[in-house]
Amino acid sequence: MKKATNGQSLLGALALSIAGLFTACQSTPTRTAAELKRLQGYWEGEGAGGKCSVSITGTSLHYRTGTGWYKTTFTLPAGTDPQQLHATIKDSSPPTNGIGKVVFAIFKIEDETLTLAEDDMSDKPPKTFPSASSRYNVKKVQPQEKNTEPPKTK
Repeated sequence: MKKATNGQSLLGALALSIAGLFTACQSTPTRTAAELKRLQGYWEGEGAGGKCSVSITGTSLHYRTGTGWYKTTFTLPAGTDPQQLHATIKDSSPPTNGIGKVVFAIFKIEDETLTLAEDDMSDKPPKTFPSASSRYNVKKVQPQEKNTEPPKTK
């Protein structure tokens, strides 16, 4: 019988560990996945700049207020309390001076209201909602159902 080298044993152990990790991750839904699912949709309400809307699809977030808008991608770091959202600005209305900037926010969803809070120009999220310099409270808006019946003729 041929003896395995230390490198082969280490590689085998690593492969087994990775396989176990993927198996465990697939079988247990995470809080982050559940929160991501709850965030999906179109939200309207009030923010730091007045009336605003937030549209979330997957990990893309589109924020609009008046004529200003931001398109971002975001992550939800696991194990944070309150839950955090880190949004990287990908595009914005002119002037486009924030592209590449990461906005660190906290969020909660209660009674169909999404509350986002962040500290302007900070490289970390606020610790609490009342301490945040900017807060956004938006309610989920259901999409308008289209009439699927043909118009009635006289």
